[in-house]
Amino acid sequence: MKPIVGKAEVALEYPDKFYVGTFERTGNLDAHVDETGVSLSLYHLGGEDVRKSVRLHFDYALFAQILRSLAKTVAAEPRTDVAHRDTLRDAARALYVALKAEAVRHKNSGAGKMTPEEEVLLLHVLE
Repeated sequence: MKPIVGKAEVALEYPDKFYVGTFERTGNLDAHVDETGVSLSLYHLGGEDVRKSVRLHFDYALFAQILRSLAKTVAAEPRTDVAHRDTLRDAARALYVALKAEAVRHKNSGAGKMTPEEEVLLLHVLE
């Protein structure tokens, strides 16, 4: 798990109930892939009165759809938030590099190599 570097708000709405919670720098994040998809978990640890967690799992097709929807939204919006766009672009690039390296390793049975620049970018994201 890694500390949360920003803020997340989670809302869950049912016909007769509404739950909302925030997760900030005092919380932790776990994000990973497994055989069936992408898992995201947010945790706020502490006593019973403040402890909370949210866990989401998306199959790969749905997560890919989410990424494509984000891409369309970014393309349609004016370039007003350059700092956040840079952060998102760097993270998306690191995911791409990791996926590309894994595909090369799989294709070449472990013989694939990342460029030094790709390794540094991936290491920064993994920190």
